[in-house]
Amino acid sequence: MRILLAGNPNSGKTTMFNALTGQHAKVGNWGGVTVGEFQAPVKESYSSGRDISLVDLPGAYSMSPFSPEESVTSEHIRNTHSDVIINIIDSTSIARSLFFTSQLLELGVPVVVALNKSDMAENEQIRIDKGLLSQRLGCPVIATVSTENQSSGLAQVIQTAVSLAGGHQIPPYRQGAVDLTNKDAVDRADHQRYKFVNDVVNDVELREVRANEKTFQDSVDEILTNRFIGISVFAAIMFGVFSISQTYLGPYIADWLVGWIESFQEWVSGQLQDSPPLLSTVIADGIIGGVGAVIGFLPLVMVMYFLIALLEESGYMARVSAVLDPLFKRVGLSGKSVIPIVISTGCAVPGIMSARTIRDDRERRATAMLASFVPCGAKIPVIALFSGAFFGGAAWVSWVSYFLGLFLIFSGAFVVKMVTGFQYRQSFFIMEFPRFRAPSLTHATTSMFERAKAYIIKAATIILLCNLVVHVMQSFNWQFELVAEEMQDTSILASIASPIAFLFIPLGFGTWQLAAAAVTGFIAKENVVGTIAVVYGLTAFIDTDELAMVGGANDVANVMGLTSVSALSYLFFNLYTPPCFAAIGAMNSEIRHKGWLLSAVGLQVSTGYIVAFTTYQLGSLLIEGQLGDGFIPGLIVILSLVAVSVALGQRTRANFTRQYELAVAPAV
Repeated sequence: MRILLAGNPNSGKTTMFNALTGQHAKVGNWGGVTVGEFQAPVKESYSSGRDISLVDLPGAYSMSPFSPEESVTSEHIRNTHSDVIINIIDSTSIARSLFFTSQLLELGVPVVVALNKSDMAENEQIRIDKGLLSQRLGCPVIATVSTENQSSGLAQVIQTAVSLAGGHQIPPYRQGAVDLTNKDAVDRADHQRYKFVNDVVNDVELREVRANEKTFQDSVDEILTNRFIGISVFAAIMFGVFSISQTYLGPYIADWLVGWIESFQEWVSGQLQDSPPLLSTVIADGIIGGVGAVIGFLPLVMVMYFLIALLEESGYMARVSAVLDPLFKRVGLSGKSVIPIVISTGCAVPGIMSARTIRDDRERRATAMLASFVPCGAKIPVIALFSGAFFGGAAWVSWVSYFLGLFLIFSGAFVVKMVTGFQYRQSFFIMEFPRFRAPSLTHATTSMFERAKAYIIKAATIILLCNLVVHVMQSFNWQFELVAEEMQDTSILASIASPIAFLFIPLGFGTWQLAAAAVTGFIAKENVVGTIAVVYGLTAFIDTDELAMVGGANDVANVMGLTSVSALSYLFFNLYTPPCFAAIGAMNSEIRHKGWLLSAVGLQVSTGYIVAFTTYQLGSLLIEGQLGDGFIPGLIVILSLVAVSVALGQRTRANFTRQYELAVAPAV
């Protein structure tokens, strides 16, 4: 048996899906989180031994799609066989939900209405006559609550759906199909639906508080969405998130984890002391040391994930989208672009994928190619390492990295706007403001551990393999002879990375070790930390105590040979150049155009190089009174990168213009 879950955005579909299936699909107290369909079997406790498959669809307000995710829902419902549809309705706003319900009832597939968030409706003194609503709709109506700390009505919903499977349903207010090619017929049908919905709401809903009466939440929203106050509050909240995760709680937990890693590494070294030196160094230093360096930063990443999940659960992120919408419109984007950017804070891959909720092709592609500028969880170890080694673990490093990423998104969007010849058009950004609610600690914890699991799996696979290859390449020369202890410059790794290192001299870090780490970062950004640990032999450098600043420098900073300015340049280069291969693959799937993808990569390479170049050269001028090394060669590299990016952009613009002309050309 196949059952669909369908409803408006933020009605609680995915929360109910997780409760019924035991899955951990991403949820959030704001619209646009679910962008694709999820399918899983219903848990035994609800299915009673039956084979029931449940499908969670993206939120939709209508079967006439206005956005890409609504198209997914509409096409799936129309073209895929299902036995029953469970329509989730938000009990606190049934007037908005019932239009979609009326369309589902006309499909002939049995429908069960789940009157979700019934506990919130009760708290807000909203009473709904479920019996009368069921009678008016001609389908069962069941009150449900599907949050982690409370659930009710779910078993009854499944049992009712099973009992209706295979039947045929005719709406009580209208029969017969509508000719979708006849605009007048569609308009008449919609008018009939709206009239039906209004009549039903007037009959079944009783509110103690008028719907248009100003509430405390409305007053708070006026502050949070104010152009100036709202942005200031957002900046302060993000500074708090980074302070807690990167400076206070995160490092405190990391100290404990680092002790275990170091003890394990010492134990392994002891067990291998009679083994060949190469085997001992490969396992103890290359594998455990490199992977351990990445894992050591896991607590910082987990704390950040937890705090971001709390913000999403509270409903605050919808306000962020609204306050940033006017700013984004100035550069050719909209508040819809905020959703991928916020999600990218955890991981760029789902963030880029969520760009599919954007209807406009140019805006969607621009968002997909720019969202990865915001530092993701994979970049947190890099930020934490350089913040601790060169800046005393100051929280401002993370904060500046995050908001510099936002600035680069604005700047990049402006560049895309100019390249594509974008002309201002009146656009509308509509997002429901969910009610503020106390975030679920259970869900935030679950979300944190799910992301931590993915982080550990990556460390145990991609990063482990990469560190092993780096260690072997560093240990042998091209004659496959072991490199002497002081002759690492003759290794395979040094010979490959040295030519690349020349390009980085104008950025302040022209050594083959740092060049190798930057290159491996394109595979996975965590590799930057692991590779640095391997090439410099820093097996215990992740200890937060060891990273404390002493007299302006410490052992790690001295070994790496970087000043604070060149360290900041290196950090920015790794943050704002192209993301990992997985994120580039996600960009490819969402952009769906080779020219746009190449332009995106070109823009990201140019941006990272220019930001690092500017940081090093300007920082050197301010601190040392003179420009840094390689200023002129750096300008030549930048001009070359810009020339290539412009050429790619012109091709993209020509292609985009042709597509636009074909789209608006009158049919012959």
